[in-house]
Formats: sequence, C-alpha cells, structure tokens
Amino acid sequence: MADEVKDLSENTEEEVVSETDVEAEEKAEEAVENTEKASEDKADEEKKAEEKESKIVDDILEIIESTLVTVFVIVMIFTYLLHPVNVVGRSMNDTLMDKDRIFMTTIYGGPHYGDIVVINNDEAYLLNEDGSIYERDITGSSLKECIIKRVIAEPGQTIDIDAENEQVIVDGKVLDEPYIKETVISDGGMFDFPITIPEGYYFVMGDNRRNSSDSRSGDVGLIKKEQIYGKALIRYSPIKEFKFLNF
Repeated sequence: MADEVKDLSENTEEEVVSETDVEAEEKAEEAVENTEKASEDKADEEKKAEEKESKIVDDILEIIESTLVTVFVIVMIFTYLLHPVNVVGRSMNDTLMDKDRIFMTTIYGGPHYGDIVVINNDEAYLLNEDGSIYERDITGSSLKECIIKRVIAEPGQTIDIDAENEQVIVDGKVLDEPYIKETVISDGGMFDFPITIPEGYYFVMGDNRRNSSDSRSGDVGLIKKEQIYGKALIRYSPIKEFKFLNF
C-alpha cells in the first residue's frame, strides 16, 4: 500500500513538471510570435514610409515635369505663334487705335483679303507703264519702318479706286467695307488705276482711308510677300477692348 502511494506521488510530480514545461514552451512560442509580429509590423511601417517617400519624390518630379512642359509650351507659343506688337498712329482707326497692343502670328495661310498684317516697309515697289515692278529707294522716309495695314487685293487681282464715288473696286466688284472709318476721296497716288497686282505682291490700305499712308503712297507701294512679318490675331490691350481681329 505504501508503494502505491509513493508511485502516485511520483506520477503527480511528473505531471506537474510536464504541465510547467508545456506552459514554458507556449510562452516561448508566444514570445517568438510576438517578436515575429513586431518585426513584421516594423517592416510594414518601413515599407509604408518608403512608399510615402517615393510618392513624395514622384509628386515633386511630376510637378517639375509639368512646369518644364508648361514653360516650354509658352516659349514655343511666343517664339513661333504669338508676338506682341504695339500699334502707333491712327491709320487703322477705328479698328485699331494708337497705343493698342496686339498679338501677331507668323504661322498663317495667305495672307488674304481682309487680313490685317504687320509689314517691314524697308522698300517700296511700284509699277512701270508696262506693268512691271520696279523698286523705289525710300531711304530717309519716315515710312521706312514697321507698319500695319489691311490686305485689299491679292496677287492676280485687279484693283480700281473710284475717288468720285468714293469706292474701292476689286475684280469689278465694289468692296463692302464695314471696317473703314471713312471712304476714299483721293485718287490712287503713285498708280494709274486700274492695276493688276503682280504675283508675290499685295495692295494694302489703312482702315482710316483719309489718314493712311499705304499702297497708294510712293513710300509704301505694293507689298512684297517677304515683307510681311505676320498676321494680327488679337487686340489684348486695353483689356476692355479685347477683340479677335481679321475675319
């Protein structure tokens, strides 16, 4: 009987020892799991921080790229498409006034009738009696400068000025000119009308017909296509007079 009690006591101790070992193992495993979880959480945080940092860098690079593209586009626009021009004088009244500011483009089709063009009036081209072109030296002329006028007749067209009836006639048709300030009351100046415009040249006039030195003048004459800087597009100043030009 005493032996049985002893054996039972020993078994109980063994069971206690076994349970203690199990608890220790479980705690060890839990500690390992906690350590692993902590490592994973730390790795996740580091990954998120790296992703956030990478996103910030990407955003900065995107802003820089967008800014450079915008600057490039603006430079291209003002280099090849739009050029600011200041209007001086009254020859284009009331379409354009003295000190108006406009944008001119060098990229356009034509020019054609009605286009307002900016011209380098460095030479004057007139017609001989046989209709051939000759170049007139205008050194010292106040008109040897940049001027702005409207195209009235293109190459191959025939233009006539009827001062008596105050009309401009192109290819036999009286022009309907709602843009002019006043009608013409003088003859053709240096030309014996009617005339046919030679290939590569244009006849231009100011909208303020009675106060405009234009193709009727010996210091302007016919305008060679190469003399045309560009076509007026927009009046942007004064802002209250903002207007799209030409038609």
